[in-house]
Amino acid sequence: MAVLIRPSATWLAAVVQSPRTLVVLLGVILVSRSVIKKLKSTEVKRRFAEKYGAVRLGYVNTDFFGIGRIRTIMRFLRAHKLLEYMTADFGKHGTTFGASVLGQQNIWTIEPENIKALLATKFNDYGLGTRYNAFFPLLGDGIFTLDNEGWAHSRAMLRPQFTRHQVSDVAKLEPHVRNLISRLRLCHPESCNIQDLFYCMTLDSATEFLFGESVESLRLVPESDDKSSKQGFAQAFNYSQEVIALRAQMQSFCWLLNPKDFRESTAIVHNFVDYYVKKALDAHRDGAAQIEAVTGGRYIFLYALVEETQDPKTLRDQLLNILLAGRDTTAGLLSWTFYLLASHPRVLQKLRHEIIELFGEEPNSSGKQQITFESLKNATYLRYVLNEVLRLYPSVPLNNRYAVRDTILPVGGGPDGKSPVLVRKKEKVTYSVYVMHRRKDFFGDDADEFRPERWAEGKSWTWEYLPFNGGPRICLGQQYALTEAGYTIVRLLQEFDTLESTEPPEADGFPLKRTMLTMSKATGVHVKLYKK
Repeated sequence: MAVLIRPSATWLAAVVQSPRTLVVLLGVILVSRSVIKKLKSTEVKRRFAEKYGAVRLGYVNTDFFGIGRIRTIMRFLRAHKLLEYMTADFGKHGTTFGASVLGQQNIWTIEPENIKALLATKFNDYGLGTRYNAFFPLLGDGIFTLDNEGWAHSRAMLRPQFTRHQVSDVAKLEPHVRNLISRLRLCHPESCNIQDLFYCMTLDSATEFLFGESVESLRLVPESDDKSSKQGFAQAFNYSQEVIALRAQMQSFCWLLNPKDFRESTAIVHNFVDYYVKKALDAHRDGAAQIEAVTGGRYIFLYALVEETQDPKTLRDQLLNILLAGRDTTAGLLSWTFYLLASHPRVLQKLRHEIIELFGEEPNSSGKQQITFESLKNATYLRYVLNEVLRLYPSVPLNNRYAVRDTILPVGGGPDGKSPVLVRKKEKVTYSVYVMHRRKDFFGDDADEFRPERWAEGKSWTWEYLPFNGGPRICLGQQYALTEAGYTIVRLLQEFDTLESTEPPEADGFPLKRTMLTMSKATGVHVKLYKK
């Protein structure tokens, strides 16, 4: 018969009263926990080795607590050279390696099979980790902040709003492009930062698409002191976005960054969007006739979304999630396109020749095609240019996932790098499509060069080329972004025949990059764009 022995109150009192005994007891407990953890880890390794042939990666850095690596990363980030550092790191350590960052095991990879596992084949084994806490103050519970059932519900609700019918109406882009052209004409003969103008234009078009009214940040009016105005919203949204990008980099410590200006800016953004949400909900309650009166029969994202849910916070959160993604990715794509075209006159001339041949010197040219969703897709060299820009400068150059359970990556382990890799629960896996897109074994010895013709050579890439992510979380708005970018490029090259860079060449051949939520050129894109 087993005897249950309970420590007496006298024994416990003696332990507490004796510091030496207490230290010994705590030491025994800590050692026991360490031994148990080690035994459990050994058992997990054995089980995964037997089932998958998986191995653990060693650390490439051995400095105390991985502090040296995070300091190096932050130094290169501040110098706008993080991606060059990452490229060199993969060149030194291979296409998949392990590193310690603040005492945590991190895995870094540019292997297509591993990225495929993260995003598709083992999708349920990985989550977004700390992103929710970092983004929540601005974006709330939206498609880019949620995991699991919340994400699945958001995607199911939003997906119908990005059908071909909804994104193919290019006519609604023309007023915003005309405002952009007006600003560019005012710049001449001086140089202008066309990147700033693209960010304004895409904010204008995105707010019209989402709310039914543009914030008109490109209009030539003085900035208003009224923070509730459209200009006030644009300024608050830009600032709030910068802060959540910094919060994301702080990961588990994101809660430390919550300044008063940030709280005030997010309140301005929320109040602004809430106005349009209330307007749409009121129209919905009043019936179809009122919706028709308010929208004028136009497709407006918000009014379509109100048919799916009438929860005000859900509507606001989803609108802000889509606004952030739709505005920045397209602005970045256009900015990098004109940066590259300005330094590659051969490509510029070839692209403009195709545009004039197809669409004429101006919209609705006699005997030429109309600029439509379909005709833009049929502009072959334009498509090659956009593909090549997205290869060299993808909108999201670095991304990550966190393991939600013990799992594997298909390759990267062992002496030959071919064995599966064991990933423990809560470990972070970072992948870089920027570095992967420049792998010479995939894209040739000229992988660092801007050469759109490579897309005419009959080669096909799947998981080696991921400008819009992949798997279940693949970008819903990629056709919208490509259509807006294509339309804007066509109209600008109809309007102007000369594009000149006014920036000195980079010393190492690589421009400074601001790597926040998306990638932009740190110093802007300074050009002269005019017609001779």
